[in-house]
Amino acid sequence: MIIESFNHKMAAHCESGSLTALLQHKGLEITEPMIFGLGSGLYFGYLSRTPNLSFPMFILRTKPGKLRKKLAKRTDIKFVTQRFKDQDKAEQETDRLISEGIPVACQVDFYYMDYIPQWERVHANIHFITIVGKEGDEYIVSDSYFPKLARIHKDNLRKARFAGGYLAPKGFMYYIESVPERIDYKKLVPVALKNTVNNMIGVQPPFIGVRGIRTFAKKLQGWPKLTRDIDHLSHEVMKINVFLEDQGTGGGGFRYLYATFLRQASEALGNKDLVEMSKKMMEIGDGWRKISYFAAKIGKYRDLGPEKLEELGDLINKMADVEEVFYKELKIVSNNI
Repeated sequence: MIIESFNHKMAAHCESGSLTALLQHKGLEITEPMIFGLGSGLYFGYLSRTPNLSFPMFILRTKPGKLRKKLAKRTDIKFVTQRFKDQDKAEQETDRLISEGIPVACQVDFYYMDYIPQWERVHANIHFITIVGKEGDEYIVSDSYFPKLARIHKDNLRKARFAGGYLAPKGFMYYIESVPERIDYKKLVPVALKNTVNNMIGVQPPFIGVRGIRTFAKKLQGWPKLTRDIDHLSHEVMKINVFLEDQGTGGGGFRYLYATFLRQASEALGNKDLVEMSKKMMEIGDGWRKISYFAAKIGKYRDLGPEKLEELGDLINKMADVEEVFYKELKIVSNNI
């Protein structure tokens, strides 16, 4: 069976996209940028190499699951969440919900989504899909990164839901129990803005927020010492482009998505200041895009000497300066709403 009333749409990001689809299916008219903004999804963190992390990386959004949890805390949206130790029980519960016409979002390892071309798939336990049907041994999947409903064999879905490693899904799934008739944007937008401002310029460790961006620019200069050879260094530098543009960010490291939220919030509240902040965030997204293209270029051509890495670091530092000014201004705007 397939839940025919479910409307599949592509989205900028898998987590906010699956949330949007489920909420709209339940009858709440809300956009993906609004969900991302109300959930204070914008973030930055630089993670150094650890025993569980083979190479440093940076993150551009809050931890998987935070969007849903903050929406639940700030609104009257009711979620039902479940984790499983037993794979059979996880499958049985999924089948039960689908048979009752309830679409289910699951956390999975992206690598096992075999409807995606193999060259695009990597092991990442932070992908979200929505199960909207089952026919024989295949599940019908709505994936924000795929243009139409897809199919995945139940064995592959099991592997994806119970993959090991960092942020292992452990069979996690959720569905929506109820939604409010309306969202009080006047109340929620200032709360969400202030939370984002705190994430970026509040009292945070040196690897979080704007301070984290500066740490990234500095630590980048030491990456050659952490790599095996020029090919390895090239791979890691080119991943900067991947994380900023190709990992479901909507472009510019989620900055374009957040700019759209600010514009939609300005319309909901009738606030002209948020229109201007939206324009400035679009420019910040352009700045991150320039960084991603520069990283892709020097990585592709193995032009990775100290001078080029320093130039890349300078570009990142300049973005830290621009973002710091932006969030200080956003703090003033949020206090005046």
